[in-house]
Amino acid sequence: MASSLTKAPAGTTGEKTFFGHPRGLATLFMTEMWERFSYYGMRALLVYYIVSGGADMAKGSQGGGLAMTAATATAIYSVYVSMVYLMALPGGWFGDRVWGARKTVTVAGFVIMAGHVSLAIPGQAMFFVGLILVALGSGLLKANISTMVGHLYDGPEDPRRDGGFTLFYIGINLGAFVAPFVIGTVGKEYNWHLGFALAAVGMALGLAQFLFGTRHLSAKSSVVPNPLTREERNAVIVKVAGVFGVAAIFYAIIGFTGIFTLNWAMVPLMIAGLLIPIAVLTKIKRDKDLSNAEQSKMTGYIWFFVAAAVFWMIYDQGGSTLSLFADDKTAGTMFGFGFSATWYQSLNPLFVMALAPVFAWLWLWLSRRNKEPNTIVKFAMGLVLIGASFFVFIVPMNMAGDGHTMVSPMWLVSIYMIQTIGELCLSPVGLSVTTKMAPRKYASQMMGVWFLAVTAGDCTTGLLSTAGVDLNGIGIIGLQAALAAVAGLAVFMYRKKVQALMGDVH
Repeated sequence: MASSLTKAPAGTTGEKTFFGHPRGLATLFMTEMWERFSYYGMRALLVYYIVSGGADMAKGSQGGGLAMTAATATAIYSVYVSMVYLMALPGGWFGDRVWGARKTVTVAGFVIMAGHVSLAIPGQAMFFVGLILVALGSGLLKANISTMVGHLYDGPEDPRRDGGFTLFYIGINLGAFVAPFVIGTVGKEYNWHLGFALAAVGMALGLAQFLFGTRHLSAKSSVVPNPLTREERNAVIVKVAGVFGVAAIFYAIIGFTGIFTLNWAMVPLMIAGLLIPIAVLTKIKRDKDLSNAEQSKMTGYIWFFVAAAVFWMIYDQGGSTLSLFADDKTAGTMFGFGFSATWYQSLNPLFVMALAPVFAWLWLWLSRRNKEPNTIVKFAMGLVLIGASFFVFIVPMNMAGDGHTMVSPMWLVSIYMIQTIGELCLSPVGLSVTTKMAPRKYASQMMGVWFLAVTAGDCTTGLLSTAGVDLNGIGIIGLQAALAAVAGLAVFMYRKKVQALMGDVH
């Protein structure tokens, strides 16, 4: 990191900068890089650890996994990812009303590290404790660290701001790219719990970097923008205690009757993951304080939200359905070189880093010629592409259908590339349109609402798995592909209606 810190240009204060940006960006860059290293490394192991059973000595592991079914693994994975994004809402609330962004990120770092340490301890109970802690900590951190990047600059008009966020997102993808090679290989090919322990080390490095460099952050990051009053704090405590009390009594009864299964824990979370987004959108839509123009924009935004939920429902199966296929039905060598199936999880961040600048240039080039697709068309493109990726997936599934054929790794490489192109059409545009269409009253909350689309999509996947739907079957893969393609076509067909609802947003 020291080599990237340079003296500021002549005429400034002479303080060191990070590629021309405030030094605090280096702190946040490295913190997020290590946090993503720990998160994506653990995520690359997750479904493999859940389905692995017995001593598993054939692959050199010193201990087996949880020996659960592929359907259960997909459900657990989906619930876990959905909860990470769901927790971004209370995470942002804590940053705004309780601790401030800096303290919230510090607490989040310790919680995430504790979660990975729990995963490194053998046993099913510690596994679920670890998942809960990592999901909770990730939500707290995710909602606040981007806010702290914004605090480094002199408002939205600072010319360095966009470049600063670009560097920050490079850190995200760099951590995500390296993690499957390190944590994934060690965990899957040698010892599960050593892999999880490496994730804890990664988060520890990120936390140490954050605490060491915190003096370079903006003073605004320590401020609680809208602190709770005593009455509000007491009301929150009563409500939270009430919810936990009811849940404790309910599960105590279930436990004593002897009918408790894993679904008793997962299904309520997945239902909540579907109902909470609906409740939040309904609450905002029915707010009488909104102007007619804001009401219209919220109606238009629901189109984008539903489309995004369909997209993420398929996209996030890259870490479950596609991962299981990579291990069971895909050759583990290429050009005579052997590799771990976890390495496929590095493809998406690699393609993002390679293609994001190309797309940024392409949209600008088309814009100069008045040919750039509008937001609605880009969303339609994203949906069609994510559907196309699963249509392509059907081909190697058929090839491997005899149970003996191992397909070429290039099939999965192509599928992940198509999905990444779809992501680059939809995700950045979705973030942008969320900020543009947000009612003024809910400006700070709408980014959390956007993340709820991920929660809704993943909870749908999880509910399908727990309902006995085989997400690894050709039929359901084709059905999901068709659903995405039809959704993309519907968005495109109704683009004029949606554009009218969007008002002055283009």
